[in-house]
Amino acid sequence: MSLLPLDDPAPPPPLPVADDRPRPLTSTATRRALTLLPLLLLAVWAAVDWHAVRDGTARLATADPWWLLAGLLFTYLGAVAAACVRQGAVLDRLPPGLLVASQIAAGAANHVLPASIGAHAVTVRFLQRQGVALPRATASVALYSLVRAVAKTPVVLVFLLAAPDAVPAAQLLPEGRTLLLAAVGLLLAPTAAAVLLALVRPLRRPALDFVRTALTDVRRLHTRPSRFLPLWGGALAAPLIQASVVASVGTALGVPLSWPQLLFVYLAASTAAGAVPAPGGIGPVDAALVLTLAGYGTPLSLATATVLGYRVLTVWLPLLPGMLVLSALVQRKHL
Repeated sequence: MSLLPLDDPAPPPPLPVADDRPRPLTSTATRRALTLLPLLLLAVWAAVDWHAVRDGTARLATADPWWLLAGLLFTYLGAVAAACVRQGAVLDRLPPGLLVASQIAAGAANHVLPASIGAHAVTVRFLQRQGVALPRATASVALYSLVRAVAKTPVVLVFLLAAPDAVPAAQLLPEGRTLLLAAVGLLLAPTAAAVLLALVRPLRRPALDFVRTALTDVRRLHTRPSRFLPLWGGALAAPLIQASVVASVGTALGVPLSWPQLLFVYLAASTAAGAVPAPGGIGPVDAALVLTLAGYGTPLSLATATVLGYRVLTVWLPLLPGMLVLSALVQRKHL
């Protein structure tokens, strides 16, 4: 008999452990719910603003259909211009087709949330899906907003210098109190940001990292013509394309104004109402457009019909395709 110790018996096989991870069915159901959410928002939006849709459609029934078709074409060209600016704001090369589709979806989301929050959220998610880090994606959104705001100024100045007689700028300037409030707002915004960073210490490092990332990307983007040309070219074209929608609707309805005057009507109205955070600018821009058209001598009923037609072409007709594109991008995991 051997005196060597016997080998330990083999341990019993481990018992199966219950898998508590969520089943694929759960994630599938969640994704389907997110796919249907934009369509639900569309239905709610239509119920709330049904009168505007009905009245605008009735007015457009008597308009020139070819000019309305041109206005719809300009609406979708606006998504192409936005895609150019988005591409110019990031160093990474983005797929052109998906980028344009994301901007069509972002345009639909922009009419649901105020101050372009919906459009920026869709774009940031799209950029992350394309491998762009969150800090750089956020910095590109800030650069996009800044360039779009800055580029509109030379466009307005060109109209004022090219046709000073056709553009009654003195009648369209806001009152002195409005200008004073705007100046105070411009001064208070950076002051409030500086005070906030001084008082809330945890915000300092993320804010500094964001500014550092943004400045680095801006410097690198402006050394590459393939980036700064679409960035600034798209930003300059965007307000003109949007104004061309108003001009097309005005021409279709027989507004007694020239094409340059109709273009400047939108530029002046959107600039004056741009500080008011509203979904897609709906509300402030509408009122400013009516008042500006009336300031040019357009009958009030015709001015109102023009604005309603503009909203039908830029909001209601593209909204359903935009929501469907948004749902498709979510379903295919591009968002």
